[in-house]
Parts: sequence; C-alpha cells; structure tokens
Amino acid sequence: MIRAAPLLAAALLCLPLPALAQAQNNAEAISSEIFGPRQQADYAFGAFQRGYFLTALALALPRAEKGDAAAQTLIAELYAQGSGVAQNLERAAGWYQLAARNGDRLATFALGLLYQDGRGVPKDRERAADLFTEAADAGYVPAKYNLALLHVEGIYADPSLTKAAALMKEAADAELPEAQYDYGTMLIEGAGVAPNETEGARYIGLAAEQGLVAAQIDYATLLYLGQGVEKDLKGAVAWYARAAEAGNPVAQNRYAKLLAVGEGVPVDLEEAAMWRALARRQGLTDAALDRLLVSIPEADLARAEERARFWPSTPPSLDTTRQAPTPMQGPVLPNSIDPQNAPSRIVDPAEAPSPEAPDAAPTPTAEPAGAAAPETDSDSEDP
Repeated sequence: MIRAAPLLAAALLCLPLPALAQAQNNAEAISSEIFGPRQQADYAFGAFQRGYFLTALALALPRAEKGDAAAQTLIAELYAQGSGVAQNLERAAGWYQLAARNGDRLATFALGLLYQDGRGVPKDRERAADLFTEAADAGYVPAKYNLALLHVEGIYADPSLTKAAALMKEAADAELPEAQYDYGTMLIEGAGVAPNETEGARYIGLAAEQGLVAAQIDYATLLYLGQGVEKDLKGAVAWYARAAEAGNPVAQNRYAKLLAVGEGVPVDLEEAAMWRALARRQGLTDAALDRLLVSIPEADLARAEERARFWPSTPPSLDTTRQAPTPMQGPVLPNSIDPQNAPSRIVDPAEAPSPEAPDAAPTPTAEPAGAAAPETDSDSEDP
C-alpha cells in the first residue's frame, strides 16, 4: 500500500482535468468514510487557544453578526473572563443569550451559571434550572451534573434522588471527576440507587486519579478501612500524602498522624511535625496528634517548624544543593593594616603648616626602625 501511493499520484497527474476532478472527489469520499468528514479550521478559536484574544475577537465578530453560535459563545467567553478586553459580565450574558438561542449548549449552560449566581444578570435560580435542563437534554455533561445537584436539593427541580443518581451516573461515565466522586458517594450511601460499596469505591478512585483532592482523601480512607476495596495501608498513606502535597489541611493532619505512629510508613516525628504545622496554619488543630508528638526533640521540632515556614521550598539552612559564592576574580588588593602599607612618612598634625604659611614644609619626625627612607613625592602621604 505504501509503494502504491506515488504510482497513484503519478497516474492522477496524467488524467484529463474532468477525470482528475472526479478522481479527487472519489478520494475525498473514501477519506471521509475512513477518517470522518473534514472539519473546517476555526481560526478564531485557534487564536483564543494561543492567547491572541484581540485577534480571536476580530475573527469572531463578523461570524457572530451572521448568527454563528460558536463565534458568539467565544465572544461571550472573552468578556466573561476579561481576556483581551475589560471584563463585562452583562455583555457576556448578552452574547451567551444569542448563542443559546442559536442552539449552542455550552452557552446555554454558561448562561445558567450566571443566573444561578446573579452575575451579569438578576439572580434567578429557577431560570438557571431551566437552562441546565435544556443543556442537559442537549447532552452537555456539566449541565447534567448541575441538574443532578438541583434534584438533590429539590427546590428548583423535582426532589428526586433517583433522577439525581441517574444524571450523576451519566456525568460520571463521561469521566467528569466531580460526578464520579458524588456518584461513588451515592453508591456507598445508597442514595437514589441500590447500595454498592465496591462500585462506589471504584468511582471515587477514578475521581482521585483525575486529581480531585476531596476524592483522594475519601479514597485513602476507604483503603485504610478496607471499605469497598481491599485494605491497603501503604496505598492509603500514598493518597493522603498526595492530597497533603496539594495543600489540603485534612490530608496533612491525617498524614501527620500516620507518620507519628508509623502506620503504613516508617515513623518520622520531624516529618509529622512539619505536616502538623502546615495544617495548623490553615486553622486545623488536633489534640490527639499533639499528644503523639509530645516526645519529639526540640531540635527536630524547630527544624520541622522551619521547613513548614518555607514549604514547599527547602529552607536555605537545609538546602544542600546551594553552592558557596564564587570568589571574585582579579588582583588581590593589599590589606590596609599591613605594616608595609603604612605611609612612608609620619606626619604630626601639631606640626602641620599654619594657614598663614601654606608653603611651609612639615618637619619630619624620627623614622621608626626599619622604615624606608623619606620620599619627597607628595602622593606618598596618602594612606
């Protein structure tokens, strides 16, 4: 197949123009069948992705004025984020409205968020629920997740955990991490769906792998308890550590406890004290953890506190990678206190020439033993 391509190209060049056009059409039809229809490049969106926001606006405006929903949504995003233009939520809402009327589901959802929070438009959660429903019916995954939350709340949508669980599962299966975490919790608790701890733990683990910190903490707890999964202390420690590194105080506190008692990880009181300090900095204190660290040596505690102050960087006093300053290159200057750098002639200020006799020469005093002979050059008097 690879060798036939040049031959096919040569054969096409030998065809008459009408036959060549027919062959090209056939080739495009075959390509579309194999790879799908070609998508026209969206230069406005490409400029937006590269950070050329004013270029994106200039390219999108002519299309938006002709009713292009994607271009209208792009302009709304620029004004909503303040990218390249001054942030203007009212103008963003207007563009979202136009795009929503033209069938753009992302714009419909974004407009719903504005109504839900009262940003750029009057707060109207009922209107937001209608827009979420419209976007969810169009298949927009984040809208399904938000609509599920409204069903759980049961004020602006039917109070139905069953509907909420069904929508949450759709969003979770579409790999939305927040939906995976919430649906996993619903499975464990049996909220709107038959309880299934194994499936619940699996969904929460999927959300944890996508970097959702709340899911990482809960998944670590499930591993620690062996709930829905096989008990795995080392795995629990690893997930607590990952969430602690992300800055979560709950994870920092729990990771510190495991370090203090050596459960699933070697005992390290200094490391535990550092994570305790970081959790305290965010307002989380734990008397049980304090009791576990009561025996830590003062020097280790001081080092842990210093590490917490500089975290996530290494304190300068502990940074072994820091290099000593490079000595300055060049000639070595003489030391001003060395005897050989003393003036060759000692001047007594009491014998200095008077103002009335500026030309009078000072009377030299006795030279110290081993001193050089007096010099007549006036520069020699400068120390």
